[in-house]
Amino acid sequence: MEETSLCVAIVILIMQCCPSLPVTVSTNKQKVEVHEFSDAVLSCMFRTERDQNPRIEWKKKGKDVSFVYFDGHFRGPFEGRASIEGATVTLRRVTQEDAGEYRCEISAPFDSVNLGETNITLKVLVPPNTPTCEIPSSAVTGSAVQLRCRDLQSIPPATYAWYKDNQLMIAPRHANATYLINTHTGVLEFKAVAKEDSGQYSCRASNGVGKPTKCEGRHMTIEDVNITAVVVAVVVVCLALLVCGCGGFLMHRNGFFTPGHRGRSFWISECHGAAHISSQNLNRTEDTSNVNYIPPPQEPQDFKHTQSFML
Repeated sequence: MEETSLCVAIVILIMQCCPSLPVTVSTNKQKVEVHEFSDAVLSCMFRTERDQNPRIEWKKKGKDVSFVYFDGHFRGPFEGRASIEGATVTLRRVTQEDAGEYRCEISAPFDSVNLGETNITLKVLVPPNTPTCEIPSSAVTGSAVQLRCRDLQSIPPATYAWYKDNQLMIAPRHANATYLINTHTGVLEFKAVAKEDSGQYSCRASNGVGKPTKCEGRHMTIEDVNITAVVVAVVVVCLALLVCGCGGFLMHRNGFFTPGHRGRSFWISECHGAAHISSQNLNRTEDTSNVNYIPPPQEPQDFKHTQSFML
């Protein structure tokens, strides 16, 4: 009897001395990747010390923390398209708006440590769309040309490959190559195009999600430069500029650019000259007439008073 009492006392003492286990929360997959419009499972498992009915909350992190599951109901955009089993949430037909970081929180008020949480990252994969291709229709031999290909919606980002006349262009690895291909930016660059670079070009985008997509092929024509025609055109332009410059100088020198036009100035100057000559001739005539004319002598008159009487 004494031995039984001793064992019970030891068990009670051990229970009182041993630390209590707090609430624990875990997940079997912290990074979840699913294709767009498929279902995503966000696992959350927990264990409590005493509380048999803990509170379960799901939150989504972002600029602001928003509730996904709270007080036994889904909130906002998750309402009607999500389900929960235990603490594991299943989101149906996920889109890019669903991608982000989620947090599962378990609250057990009766436990010594009454809160536990775990984080899960959801990544929604998007297959490549038809890429946008920028292909010039023509170029001149010897010029630098860039062809561009881009798809901004694929997740993860797409890589690119170029085709000429439906034949895959191999990205060169030596420095003396006539063209370069950047598989990450989608740029096909020619340092100096030649006649043989003419052809139909297209670009393919792929990211390992879904099928690769290709833009519609476009033809690029490389044209030669007519050196003779360019030289003749330059000479003609220079001659035209020289003639115009000399003509303008002569016209300016002759007064065509002075107010009143040259013809008017000419006539005015001629009229002034004629008037001046006429004035000089008139003055000369007057002077001559004055020299040749001798006024008749005048007899002296006696202004004495005389009286005349009529008899």
